[in-house]
Amino acid sequence: MNDFEKARELLREFKRNTYLFGNHVLKDIGGRVVCGGRRGALIHAEFAGTEDYLSTIRNSIEQAGAELIAQIAGARPNAPREDLLRIADELREANADVIISFGGGSTIDAVKAADVLHVLGGPIDQYFGTGLVTKRLQETACRLTPHVAIQTAASSGAHLTKYSNITDLATSQKKLIVDDVIVPAYPVFDYTVTHNAPPDLTVDGAMDGVAHILEVFYGGIGKPYYETLSKIAHVGISLVVNHLPRIKDSLEDAEAREALCLATDLGAYAIMLGGTNGGHLTSFSLVDILSHGRACALMNPYYTVFFAPAIEKPLRLIGQVFKDAGYISPELTQLKGRDLGTAVAEGMFAFAEAIDFPTTLGQVKGFTQTHIDRALAAAKNPQLKMKLENMPIPLTGAMIDEYMGPILEAAAAGDLALIKNA
Repeated sequence: MNDFEKARELLREFKRNTYLFGNHVLKDIGGRVVCGGRRGALIHAEFAGTEDYLSTIRNSIEQAGAELIAQIAGARPNAPREDLLRIADELREANADVIISFGGGSTIDAVKAADVLHVLGGPIDQYFGTGLVTKRLQETACRLTPHVAIQTAASSGAHLTKYSNITDLATSQKKLIVDDVIVPAYPVFDYTVTHNAPPDLTVDGAMDGVAHILEVFYGGIGKPYYETLSKIAHVGISLVVNHLPRIKDSLEDAEAREALCLATDLGAYAIMLGGTNGGHLTSFSLVDILSHGRACALMNPYYTVFFAPAIEKPLRLIGQVFKDAGYISPELTQLKGRDLGTAVAEGMFAFAEAIDFPTTLGQVKGFTQTHIDRALAAAKNPQLKMKLENMPIPLTGAMIDEYMGPILEAAAAGDLALIKNA
């Protein structure tokens, strides 16, 4: 069984028969919509070819016996709070019995949160954290609107997950709703929609998927789902490491595109088993200078060295993937602890350079000491404490400056030696 077949098998294990995915499935969307209701509101992103896809969606919905009673513009990158509030207002006015989102992670995340506001009211800040939407639904005996989430980018896996990332543009800080009740009931991903995605979006999305797998895998030692994570990590990271460089030479490489879609969907499977940690936590403070996926992936080699003494088992698996692809030279069986983490981090740097991806914060236009200060302050925010708790070496707020500070300084300078192990 090759990696493609293994990935499909894992996704079927993950979502059973609720997930419509693969090539050329968009035409079948109507059947999913009518499972949720007959009067739909469509919230959609805008990108090259959008109108053709929307036509396919509208025709499929009509043929299934449902109708669209509203079309609403999607969200800008990083799901700004302002877009969330606008979408919530328009959903309230439409009062549809099924919601259809069509876009990348930003639009899908905004729609998840907008339906919370539509049904339960605001302010949105009361839902940042874990399980707070479920708590409020139980108190009010309300139910969220059925959500058909149609993904358009191989990236966040928002169509499959319990997360909604919302950004406050005034402070350049991202916050997170984590709740099983916001998982879209009817996820859809037609992989062919990604075939014309531009290079930067393609690379950032794929690296976001790797970050999801990597961070959850690092924190999964001793958990009952560790063996499943091992399968996800080997297949998902292999698909990206072996196929993403091909996109650099041919944007329309259909096999490579499918590999990235499968890999990022596996990233979604990973973050539904466990939580992300260091890379994601820091990324929330870099939204003004980096895309989410780029920020996470840039930081993860540095967190790898910090976590290394506690994660030798997953590091050996991940390191072998990079070694088999030609990005690591040393024999990993001879290394342990921080030395093993350093070797794996350097393999990640070699891969990043092969796809023209930055390896230090210092290479990023607009980066300043202010970003480090903001990230350290955000890490102490109780609303984000789940990221600290998910770390394989958990940190408390009192430990942030001593240990996370050097990680960020190392990422700024590109110097792994600055990292201090706990």
